[in-house]
Amino acid sequence: MAFTYFSGESAASLVLEGARRQAPGQQVEAYCLDVRLSEQVASVCDHILDDFGSMDVVVCNAGVSRVGLAALVSDDDWNDVLATNLTGAFYVCRHFLQPFLAQGRGRFILISSVGMHGVSGQVAYSASKAGMMGLAQGLAKEYGPKGITANGLVLGLFDTALSRENLSERGERFWLENCPARRKGKLSEASGAVLFLASETASFVNGQMLGVNGGLDWVF
Repeated sequence: MAFTYFSGESAASLVLEGARRQAPGQQVEAYCLDVRLSEQVASVCDHILDDFGSMDVVVCNAGVSRVGLAALVSDDDWNDVLATNLTGAFYVCRHFLQPFLAQGRGRFILISSVGMHGVSGQVAYSASKAGMMGLAQGLAKEYGPKGITANGLVLGLFDTALSRENLSERGERFWLENCPARRKGKLSEASGAVLFLASETASFVNGQMLGVNGGLDWVF
C-alpha cells in the first residue's frame, strides 16, 4: 500500500507505522506530494510504480476548502481549491491510466461530498466536488471496456480535520438535527465503502457516485 501526504510529516509517519503494524509483512510506503503540480504527480507516481511494480486501486481524496461567499472569493482561493480537489485528481488518474491499461484492470475511487449539491459560503469546494462526478463518469465510459472502473463516494459529515476547520457550530447542529442517522459518519464506514468499490464484488459498478451520508444528501 502506498499513500501520499502534502503536509504533516509527523502525522504521516504515525499513519505509516500504524499501517505496517496492521499489515506485517506487507509493503507500505508514504510519499510527499502536491497534487496541484502535474510534473510532481508524474514523478511521485512513477516512483510508486517503481517501488511496487504495479498498482490496482487508486483513491483520490486530497481536499481543501476556502470559506467565503461567491462574490468575495479571490482568484487564488478559487484556483487553489479547484487545483487540489479536482485537477489534482485528474492528474493522478491520468498518470495511472497507462499502467491500468497495460495490465487490463484497475479501480479509480474519487472522494466527493454532499457539498457537490451546493454549500452556502463554499462555492469553490462545491464546484470541485461536483466535478468529481463528471470525472468518474467520463473515465468509466472511456475505459470501462478495458477493465477499468471509476466511481466516487459522496460523503456526508465525518469528523475530519477539514470538517473541524470549516464547519460552523450552526452547520454541525443542522447536520445532527436533519440527518436521519442523527450522527456523524465513522471513518471506518467511509473506508468500508472504499474497500467495497475496490473489491471484485464491485466489478460491475462503474461511473457511480455512492452516497455514504446517513440519509442526508444536501446541506444548507
